Amino acid sequence: MMQKSNMMNVEEFQKLLKPVTEFVAHRAINAELAEELNSHFPPAGATFQAVEHACHEAIAAGWMCAHGGDGRRYGRVIEPSEQTGGLSVDVVDLTDIVGPHHRHPTGEVCMVMPISENALFDGRGKGWCVYEPGSAHQPTVTDGEALVLYMLPQGKIEFS
Repeated sequence: MMQKSNMMNVEEFQKLLKPVTEFVAHRAINAELAEELNSHFPPAGATFQAVEHACHEAIAAGWMCAHGGDGRRYGRVIEPSEQTGGLSVDVVDLTDIVGPHHRHPTGEVCMVMPISENALFDGRGKGWCVYEPGSAHQPTVTDGEALVLYMLPQGKIEFS
């Protein structure tokens, strides 16, 4: 008889994220959303910490951040669907890197989870940041390693 694994799977991860995806799904993707997310799902709060822990567990299990190599591992975790309010979910593990330039046709909502104490993502520490529709950047992690979970409305991203 097989024992049930205590490891998180994609379906459980999607359920864990549901309060966040529901919160984001019907709001404008703008700077105010970042403030609202930092207020409703603060880095010291239960939801943020549970998602962060689940990301580390899933990476260790090998199904998250399964592509790439040293300094830049990545992967789409969840495709956009009705269950996610039309948001895709990707997670990247970046170490002291300037990533590939890309544009966000519908915006991007990022959950920044430093692994190294002083690591920054695009100059920001632990918490939420939002890139408005039409914005573009080169995702940059300085001063160590960080995980970034990002949600894209309709899964849209354009690499340049």
